Amino acid sequence: MTAVADSTQLPSVELTDSKPLLGSPHALLDRAERDGYLFFRGLLDRDKVLNVRRQIMQVVADHGWLEPGTEVMDGIADVDAFDRVDPTAAAFCGTGVPLDAYQDVYRIQDFHAIGHDPALLGLYDGLLGGNVLRQPLSIARVMVPGTETAPTPAHQDFIHIQGTKHVWTAWFPLGDCPVELGGLTVLVGSHADGLLTYHAAKGAGELEAYICNSGYNWGVADFRAGDVLTFTSLTVHRSQPNLPGEQVRLSLDLRYQRDDEPITYGSISPHCNILSWDEVYQGWTDESLQYYWRDRDLRLVDHDEELRWQKHKIC
Repeated sequence: MTAVADSTQLPSVELTDSKPLLGSPHALLDRAERDGYLFFRGLLDRDKVLNVRRQIMQVVADHGWLEPGTEVMDGIADVDAFDRVDPTAAAFCGTGVPLDAYQDVYRIQDFHAIGHDPALLGLYDGLLGGNVLRQPLSIARVMVPGTETAPTPAHQDFIHIQGTKHVWTAWFPLGDCPVELGGLTVLVGSHADGLLTYHAAKGAGELEAYICNSGYNWGVADFRAGDVLTFTSLTVHRSQPNLPGEQVRLSLDLRYQRDDEPITYGSISPHCNILSWDEVYQGWTDESLQYYWRDRDLRLVDHDEELRWQKHKIC
């Protein structure tokens, strides 16, 4: 069997809104077992999401990457200014911006706090059967359009985060994100194929899955602020290109698991160890968000780099 370009096929199906099933964990789990994802319109309060957008977009503006004279919340990129940033620096850890800018983002209390929103914790309490741990590792994607900007390649989260396979990722944009702005797309049903093999690729994570004549379809939606897409650690997903190429796309990746399942040291650390937690917490006003996992008896495990870099083509 030869590999086909499943990873580059255009999305062809609309994501199914599961909000009507909220409050029915068994129905949600049945749908997740079938599709590998759950999509919720308006799960989060729109104003809370836009508050985080405002603060992160201000960081982008402070670094000179928004078009002068435009509104910060519109996120209109100064592409020429961003193209003057060293491409290697701009690709730091798949975040979309250089280290110093990402450190500024990572210090924002509300960026971390939104992952503890009762709507999210309640959802995962039902999906996981209690003992929910919001992994301390939070990831922001600050995708400023530029000639060197590459979309995230098709992959499964487990290859990067490891620990337990029973992890749910919550992805949501910080603002309205129509398809053409480059939101996330999931390969519906792909979790059923188990862990795939990988090869090196451009984009966040720098790994792309071999997807071999799968017969699955890519699912997509025009996202609005407050929408949440969640999927299992074995569900294949990728970002799409920013076709207009003029607006910054902001999104968050947050993860949830049971606290009695294995978790890697990396998942309780700041993203790419860009700062210590003490440095992240400087100036915060809510102590309940700080070191909240330390009173739990976590099963910490090491990250297996060999697993991450397997490259054997099996198609």
